[in-house]
Amino acid sequence: MAARSSWKGFLRLSLVSIPVKAYTATSSGAEIHLNQIHVDCHSRIKYQKVCPIHGELSSDAIVSGYEFAKGQFVVIDPDELDKLRTESDKAIQIDSFIAPSSLDPAYFNGRTYYLLPDGPIGQKPYALLHQGMKELERVAIAQVVMHGKEQVVMVRPLDKLLAMSMLSFDSQVVKPTSFEEDAPTQEVSDAELDLVKMLIKGQTPKTFDFAKYQDVYTQKLTQLIEAKVEGKEIVSPPAHEEAQVINLMDALKQSVARVKQESGAEEEAAPPKKMAKSQPRKPAERKRKSS
Repeated sequence: MAARSSWKGFLRLSLVSIPVKAYTATSSGAEIHLNQIHVDCHSRIKYQKVCPIHGELSSDAIVSGYEFAKGQFVVIDPDELDKLRTESDKAIQIDSFIAPSSLDPAYFNGRTYYLLPDGPIGQKPYALLHQGMKELERVAIAQVVMHGKEQVVMVRPLDKLLAMSMLSFDSQVVKPTSFEEDAPTQEVSDAELDLVKMLIKGQTPKTFDFAKYQDVYTQKLTQLIEAKVEGKEIVSPPAHEEAQVINLMDALKQSVARVKQESGAEEEAAPPKKMAKSQPRKPAERKRKSS
């Protein structure tokens, strides 16, 4: 568990208030940060905070302010900002419960927090809400003031915890209808569709393990840095070029064969139906206009 919570307040469902703490669900891990340096002497480039009148300033000499007129500012103290928060602002206010599939993943903006009960008083209602949502297969949509601004969030049961994922507001998400004119409307044949379904099924594992995906780029970057430090010559591996398959049917057939080989399938799947005499399949969304 993280040593310090990122946020604390209440998870509020109608008249039920659950004191909770929020812990970030992501960590930087072994992320590598490159610094900017001078090409000649390799000195690190510094970014200094400078006042045009008093020169360079330390962090404790810098405050926040708002420019209400040209060159005129009012100072805003953090304590004053905190006083603006009402009790409702300090709560994750649940508005509604929906099925998980009701919200498109496009609304997720990438930040997730684990919510844990803050003290013994919150443990029973926390467990009750968690179990109720899990059995009904529901997630909650709520709003909260976090990081100085209004946020819309999704709260969902995740293993034994409640997880809170930040969402984008509807006005911030570009709708797919904006690109429908550029979407392809080409017809596909039954044979092509059968093959792509075989390919999809062949690459659908019985159990999915997300942990198999590793940050290979960071690993290679680490190796590069270690080699440079040791003064070794960097040699690029030979590029592996595959023969391009121009024909779509050939590409699908070869892909299906490769998936079978990689999965070690012993039984050969039945060939696509009516491959020689297949007729074009019209897109489902295309409707005949009435005359």
